[in-house]
Amino acid sequence: MLFSSGYTANLGAVVGLSGPGSLLVSDARSHASLVDACRLSRARVVVTPHRDVDAVDAALRSRDEQRAVVVTDSVFSADGSLAPVRELLEVCRRHGALLLVDEAHGLGVRGGGRGLLYELGLAGAPDVVMTTTLSKALGSQGGVVLGPTPVRAHLIDAARPFIFDTGLAPAAVGAARAALRVLQAEPWRPQAVLNHAGELARMCGVAAVPDSAMVSVILGEPESAVAAAAACLDAGVKVGCFRPPTVPAGTSRLRLTARASLNAGELELARRVLTDVLAVARR
Repeated sequence: MLFSSGYTANLGAVVGLSGPGSLLVSDARSHASLVDACRLSRARVVVTPHRDVDAVDAALRSRDEQRAVVVTDSVFSADGSLAPVRELLEVCRRHGALLLVDEAHGLGVRGGGRGLLYELGLAGAPDVVMTTTLSKALGSQGGVVLGPTPVRAHLIDAARPFIFDTGLAPAAVGAARAALRVLQAEPWRPQAVLNHAGELARMCGVAAVPDSAMVSVILGEPESAVAAAAACLDAGVKVGCFRPPTVPAGTSRLRLTARASLNAGELELARRVLTDVLAVARR
């Protein structure tokens, strides 16, 4: 099912699959679109600590509601960490719940570009719903909900953003299809993203090997992160800047996002700029 954005895809899927008398269990660091969808659903919502499978299990085990959906990002947008998807699905199956996974940052990077669900052998499972955006790895516009036939049949009638929102422009659909063909024809791209993310992490003194395109560089206070992001941009390197309320107080950060086509000259520019900017920011 195609939606006008990844945001509306999550809105349509989560609200359409829940409602009064349902339970939604959401990771504390789920994307804002999942958070807003939970709030609008009129279901009871339990927010669990980040990547805490035991807390999800406890929420499902103690519920009174007949229907339950666990929602999570596959790759969390603020720090690039991976959700424990396999373990979450085991818990969902134990308690008769549905698992909804937002692959916005997994598509094009994990599983040879097909996403983390595919990598884990869970794509197409009858109790898993996948959402994603066409605007990140694919560079177009729009959102998608993928799931078993009964779920799609239900959402056609129940997902209000699908029913009442304006449909995608044909050009956006064509661009996304063309990007998918590139991804299939050039299978080196997902690994190149991970390789370049690793190089960016080393430049920034981040010890952890990235699991995604994103590298999170925590600087602490919002002023430090904002100033560092501005200095990078002035020097020709664009980075993201996350600060409260998007991330917890004291963890304001830069978010670097790698792409497959980075060349040696661009990586050298990034190295010089990041080295200089972070030396000032970390004083």
